[in-house]
Formats: sequence, structure tokens, C-alpha cells
Amino acid sequence: QVHLVESGGGLVQAGDSLRLSCSASRRAFSTYATGWFRQAPGKEREFVSAIAPSGLVTYYSDSVRGRFTISRDKGNNTVYLQMNSLKIEDTAVYYCAATAVWYSDYSHSGRYNYWGQGTQVTVTS
Repeated sequence: QVHLVESGGGLVQAGDSLRLSCSASRRAFSTYATGWFRQAPGKEREFVSAIAPSGLVTYYSDSVRGRFTISRDKGNNTVYLQMNSLKIEDTAVYYCAATAVWYSDYSHSGRYNYWGQGTQVTVTS
């Protein structure tokens, strides 16, 4: 069992930056692929980014590629999502998720076994 806790959300203006953190309860977290998803009001949950257990392979949705960077600190059992040049449309609840199973594509939410409670990101004009 892996317990995930997100933090770092907040209220910012368009163009600002935020860094989200996803901290895990187990050292084995370093062997899990980790993804970030987001859900805006009235919309379905969508994939944002993911990182392989090695930390060497990363994935991004087209809407955030070039603005967001995912990384992991194995020593601290934490995965980060650095979000730059935030846009109003980035407003959502952001969730981190983890899976111990290897996939060639981590963009599907159904492939993750563990989820955090979410952190709100609000971007204003």
C-alpha cells in the first residue's frame, strides 16, 4: 500500500509558477511510475504528466509540454511537478497517482493503483 499526499497548490496569476509535490509513505515509491492528473469543474480527469521509476523517462500532455516539468527525488520519496507560465485553463484539482506495473503508456488513469487526495490550483487573470 502506498499513501500519496499532494501539496503546493494555490492561487496565482497567469504567467506565474507553482511547484506541486507528491510525497509517498514508502521507500518502494522509487520503484513506482508516478503520474499527475487534473480535473477542472465539470470536466473529466485528464492526464498531465508522468515519470518512469528510473526518473529518466517522462511523459507530458500536449497542453503542458514545454511549460511543466516532472521530476523525482528518490531519497525523499517525492515527485515534483514544476509548472511555469501558468494559464487560466490550468485551473483544476491536481492529483498524483502511482503504479508498480510497467506500461508503455502512462496516460490512462485506470492504470494507476494509488491516488492522492488532490491539491487545488487556481490561476487568475
